[in-house]
Amino acid sequence: MVAAGPEQRGPNRALVPPKCAGADVRTEAEFTDLYEKHFSELAAQVCAYLGDATEAQDLVQEAFLRAWQRWDRVGGYEEPVAWVRRVAWNLATSRHRRNQVARKFLQKSSAPEPAPAASPDHVALVAALKQVPAKRRQALVMHYMADMTIAAIAKETGAREGTVKSWLHRGRKELAALMREETPAPPHDPDTMPIRIRRGITGAAKVPRPAGRRASVREDRS
Repeated sequence: MVAAGPEQRGPNRALVPPKCAGADVRTEAEFTDLYEKHFSELAAQVCAYLGDATEAQDLVQEAFLRAWQRWDRVGGYEEPVAWVRRVAWNLATSRHRRNQVARKFLQKSSAPEPAPAASPDHVALVAALKQVPAKRRQALVMHYMADMTIAAIAKETGAREGTVKSWLHRGRKELAALMREETPAPPHDPDTMPIRIRRGITGAAKVPRPAGRRASVREDRS
């Protein structure tokens, strides 16, 4: 799937079919609004997990495509973005596993060259995150970039809250140690990792939590 170009601000042509007789324009507008509001932030989160911006954009677009195909149901959820995020993370996790297998066979260990516009902090942080074990990396991204609570992460991943806390605690320590190796000065304290993760990837000190309760939704398998 080709990622949306800079000239397209809404869903690309693959996401929204041409209008036909009886098409619900209001429903299409609601989907377009969801896409425009959340595509970039979800792509940034998946990119931090996979370390590849193009791959992340493709997976998030696939998640939105699946949402559109089921919009008569997904659009009725209290937070449709929660469904899209779940699908995007499922796709990212599957892709990560396949990439690991491919690397073993192809013996490829070098990361793709960072985009020229990326800041040194961004490049160092993404490189360090890729070395943190997958479960702890996912927890770090969900908690510090998506601003998800420990309870929400536990529900999303199927883990106990105590396990999520352990992932975050160990992940912060590992990330701080890796960042010290990448950039020896200034020192990187594990307690400062939350702010460094947000600023390094998104340029913001905090990702605002959306208003309202988080919906409890599962990926629609139909």
